[in-house]
Amino acid sequence: MAAVSPPPPQGHNNPLEHEPEHEHEFPLPTILTYPSSTPPTLITQGAEARLYKTTYLLPSVPCALKYRPPKAWRHPVLDARLTRHRILAEARILAKCRREGVPVPAVYAVDEAAGWLMMEWVGGAPARVSINEWLRRRKEEEEAKGHEGDAVPVTGDQEGDKELVALMRRIGTAVGRMHKVGIVHGDLTTSNMMLRPWEKGREPVNGYKADGDGLLDGDIIIIDFGLASQSSSDEDRAVDLYVLERAFASTHSRAETLFSAMLESSYRETFKQAPVVLKKLEEVRLRGRKRSMIG
Repeated sequence: MAAVSPPPPQGHNNPLEHEPEHEHEFPLPTILTYPSSTPPTLITQGAEARLYKTTYLLPSVPCALKYRPPKAWRHPVLDARLTRHRILAEARILAKCRREGVPVPAVYAVDEAAGWLMMEWVGGAPARVSINEWLRRRKEEEEAKGHEGDAVPVTGDQEGDKELVALMRRIGTAVGRMHKVGIVHGDLTTSNMMLRPWEKGREPVNGYKADGDGLLDGDIIIIDFGLASQSSSDEDRAVDLYVLERAFASTHSRAETLFSAMLESSYRETFKQAPVVLKKLEEVRLRGRKRSMIG
């Protein structure tokens, strides 16, 4: 007869049922293991890096720490060289953007040998989340009026669209500023843009504001420059816009038509070389359509 395991003692949680909310499955970077370090929270993990939320100097100053752990499948010397290069490249790009007024997180500290970059923590929600929530509410409003929500695209013509139009203009302005200083992001999506809430009574610093419920209020802060590069090529800038356009179309399909009109409008206002880039964008779109047709 098989032995029956006794139930866990009263007042104690069964570890198999209740695991810690932020269990660290991977070794932490050394800087986060010091006694003075605030316990970190793993925010996200990608193929190349992990992002933690911790604090900088004081417990009241939150920060983000991006850590590129060693890759066991790469030669140690090559891995160390690549990690050092990528960490320094991202830090330099962020520093240049900050100097030139591009809305990005500030760099607090760098240790390229250890593979980490410490940055300002940007509060708020990703633009992707806020836009999707706005579209969901809009769909419910349309259904309440007897319309099929998904059948009514957001074109920017209605009074209720002004809030989203204002956000799109802020996105176009932020991207225009980035391209103006010679930086190409490489992975422009609304997931890599944060909506940082405005301080009470303070006007927006990088775009336009419209009356609404406040869901889409906030400064656009561009994040995650892991694939970014310094480039003044109009082709590279056009590809950057194309990536954002396709990502927007797949993530926020109901507002796809609004993207082209509003983003290109504010992008032109911010970046003098925009007409050349937008002409290149047309060529990139044609190449993309041909690839889609060929498969």
